Amino acid sequence: MRWLATIFMYRTLRTALPALGRNRMRSALTTLGIVIGIAAVIAMMEIGEGSSRGIQQSIASMGAANLMVQPGTASSGGVSFGAGTAMTLTPDDAIVIGRDCPAVRAAAPIVRARTQVVYGNRNWVPAFIYGSTPAFLDVREWTDLADGAPFTDQDVRNASKVCLLGQTVAKQLLGGVSPIGKEVRINNVSFRVIGLLSSKGANMMGLDQDDILLAPWTSIKYRVSRNSVTNVNQSAASSATTQTVNTLSGLYPGQTSLYSVPSATQQADTPSPARFTNVDQILVSGRSSEEVPQAIQQITQILRQRHRLHADDSDDFNIRDMTEMTRALSSTSALMTNLLLAVALISLVVGGVGIMNIMLVSVTERTREIGLRMAVGARARDILRQFLVESVILCVLGGGFGILLGRGGSILVRVLLHWPTEMSLGAMIAAVVVSISVGVIFGYYPAWKASLLDPIEALRYE
Repeated sequence: MRWLATIFMYRTLRTALPALGRNRMRSALTTLGIVIGIAAVIAMMEIGEGSSRGIQQSIASMGAANLMVQPGTASSGGVSFGAGTAMTLTPDDAIVIGRDCPAVRAAAPIVRARTQVVYGNRNWVPAFIYGSTPAFLDVREWTDLADGAPFTDQDVRNASKVCLLGQTVAKQLLGGVSPIGKEVRINNVSFRVIGLLSSKGANMMGLDQDDILLAPWTSIKYRVSRNSVTNVNQSAASSATTQTVNTLSGLYPGQTSLYSVPSATQQADTPSPARFTNVDQILVSGRSSEEVPQAIQQITQILRQRHRLHADDSDDFNIRDMTEMTRALSSTSALMTNLLLAVALISLVVGGVGIMNIMLVSVTERTREIGLRMAVGARARDILRQFLVESVILCVLGGGFGILLGRGGSILVRVLLHWPTEMSLGAMIAAVVVSISVGVIFGYYPAWKASLLDPIEALRYE
């Protein structure tokens, strides 16, 4: 049966192709609607993919795929001290999360501080004084510095007194002077500026992201704050910051230890002194916004295992995702997709109507030919198959030329207008499928109408 169907198809093609060749101009104009429609779809899809990728990168740089892991809640005597007051997160937790979570791209521990930064006769209290690792820049997609270089893991291990300044801090302290190599004082500790962060502007909450000072977390924890921000009353700390003068009188404190001193009870319970190093939070970046739920599950599993929590124990940490940014990204992508689908639908409907119109004209012009074929033995399904094949051939040819035209238009847009575009193989495959579908759908009615002609009436038609 297969060889018989192949013979029928071969005979149909032999009949359909010469019929199309007799009216080359009309066939070319017929396919023009499909060519323009498919080309518009391909170009719009590639430009849309590039624009969507650019939007995703922009929103991702604002933290759409970021997660914030905070310590749990400490309580005493039935009184809760609020979220983030327990000391349960360590720098090693961040290392393990970044290493063992497949859905996580990078993770960085954060130690916060709130104090004056002084340079010469100027001072400023940054909104963010963060101690972290070099991975922080990767998590926040801040690796391209405006000037200088980032600190290294060796600086973290050595608690080196180096820092990076945000654009706002650099402007407030140094004006238009380059901060590289300058010495600033943080809580009477001198830090050398080795890098200037690029500008990010305000985040979705309206906070200035450039009002930041970044340093190794060991330097901030053991040289500047000397304790965790979560262990002190924030209101009191803020009040003390505004009332304390950052002077040089305590620049070289003789009695200050870099490490926490255990209490008498701790010394009695643990004869060999042990130091527990905690961080205020861990900032995590997922590989994409779609993988954020997987990242949350993996982080939860790893931290519960590392903190030795039983199945009936509640988590001693909290994980927060950027739901608002993710929602904005999803709505933007959905809007772009719907717009492209609307354009594709309109273009292809116009092209399909053109195909149907020309095929109806062709049926009218070839009525005597149809009657003659039926008179010599052609059946209705043979006529139906012939006109349907002609319609599909026109649409497939139009789809092929449309793909080439669409790709060329996309390349020209990228080269001449410098708009981001991205090649879409799926759009090309869909274009071929749509071309065949349009040929079948819009070509069926004219073919069906031709197959219903009465042979005698068709032969009499003039």
